[in-house]
Amino acid sequence: MSRRRQIYEGKAKILYEGPEPGTLIQYFKDDATAFNAQKKGTIQGKGVINNRISEYVFTRLNHIGVPNHFIRRLNMREQLVRQVEIIPIEVVVRNVAAGSISKRLGIPEGEMLPHTLIEYYYKDDALGDPMIAEEHIRCFGWAGHDEMQDIADMAIRVNDFMCGMFAAINIRLIDFKLEFGRIWDGDFSRVILADEISPDGCRLWDMHTGEKLDKDRFRRDLGGEEEAYQEVARRLGLLQDDNGPSEVFDLSKHRKLRGK
Repeated sequence: MSRRRQIYEGKAKILYEGPEPGTLIQYFKDDATAFNAQKKGTIQGKGVINNRISEYVFTRLNHIGVPNHFIRRLNMREQLVRQVEIIPIEVVVRNVAAGSISKRLGIPEGEMLPHTLIEYYYKDDALGDPMIAEEHIRCFGWAGHDEMQDIADMAIRVNDFMCGMFAAINIRLIDFKLEFGRIWDGDFSRVILADEISPDGCRLWDMHTGEKLDKDRFRRDLGGEEEAYQEVARRLGLLQDDNGPSEVFDLSKHRKLRGK
């Protein structure tokens, strides 16, 4: 078996050189980090689940005309993607107050926002991914005016689609993170969706119980991370369940089993 050339390793994924020019192999790890990698751990099987969920979401987004880097899933932990020039901006889409916006502005967690809010953060671990304004993006040339319009339009479209997709399986989409990249055709480029969409980068709450089904369980030491990720995949129809496909993850039962 030939050795693959590693292009990049991040907190949750490794990128390898792809089999054809302009492609990469994206490998999903079980590593979990929080608070700019100050907290580290492992969520067993997370990479497998995230690979399946991201494949599912990106495929459906492609069907509604949202261009993205996903080509196909290769195996349990890997997918083939288009190589893009990553725009160094994290785009956070918020529907409900949670996490940093609650801390920054004193808004109670769980309060509906007056309208969907888009925030931008500069991708730089050493700086702690600081929040930035569109003026910063234009000033430093991280993205052009037309590119930012495309990014905002795609972010809203992704949000509208995913809100409906998760609501159909009784999950409330609180907020989520997106990344975008450029693909080039000669001297011309266009922006497409990249990275992943999974419980690592989304806040997902059960509509009826409010239980968290995302990485906040790891961030806040709530336990049940593996079960929560599996529950999202199960409700999306991506995971077989010996106890029946409609079984709902009971975190109260989980806490009792864990002695909490």
